Amino acid sequence: MNWRAIRAIYLFEMARTWRTLLQSIVSPVVSTSLYFVVFGAAIGSRITEVEGVSYGTFIVPGLVMLSVLTQSIANASFGIYFPKFVGTIYEILSAPISFFEIVIGYVGAAATKSIILGLIILATAALFVPLHIHHPLWMLLFLVLTAVTFSLFGFIIGIWADGFEKLQMIPMLIVTPLTFLGGSFYSVSMLPPGWQAISMLNPVVYLISGFRWSFYEIADVSVALSVGMTVGFLVICMVLVWWIFKTGYRLRN
Repeated sequence: MNWRAIRAIYLFEMARTWRTLLQSIVSPVVSTSLYFVVFGAAIGSRITEVEGVSYGTFIVPGLVMLSVLTQSIANASFGIYFPKFVGTIYEILSAPISFFEIVIGYVGAAATKSIILGLIILATAALFVPLHIHHPLWMLLFLVLTAVTFSLFGFIIGIWADGFEKLQMIPMLIVTPLTFLGGSFYSVSMLPPGWQAISMLNPVVYLISGFRWSFYEIADVSVALSVGMTVGFLVICMVLVWWIFKTGYRLRN
């Protein structure tokens, strides 16, 4: 394992975060705070509790997941797309470093940034509402799994995209709507039976449900199913990344 190469890629990507601190950290925190204030004030006045938890407290895990998902994809996709755009990707591919080490460097940095952001948002939410995390280790597990999984997904998008428009297309048109419809601001059990069945087709439901269970021990699906779905998506992303480097898809040209 070439740890020096991994460290070089990781530190380079992390340094980009500190150079763009306003965009990387401050902007997502402010946006999430606005979500919290608007939804908490507008809807919280009409829905006082959800399954015994105050509405303002109930939406905190969903807001954290919303930020972690979007930032994981954005960080990883831009991290690998920019070397393709400027042509430095060929220097990385010709260096004595395996594809596995390249992925660890880029995905590790993207996941680290998302985890830090998620913890900052969690601390920010604690200023608005009282938080009680019943299972902190499970909370960290879901946070890390989600960050790594969607950083891998963003890495795939960054390789697939051949323009900045495509880089933004999947996060904006697919991931963000799925997150909003995945129970971020409501419980799936509040929906009519037909819509509950449709919601179960949304993979984000399982992520948010498991993450919310670690806080309040309430969930729309079982914790085992949430972990299984997250790990399953992680495995699929790993297989896709392996296939991309094996075939050279969007990397050789």
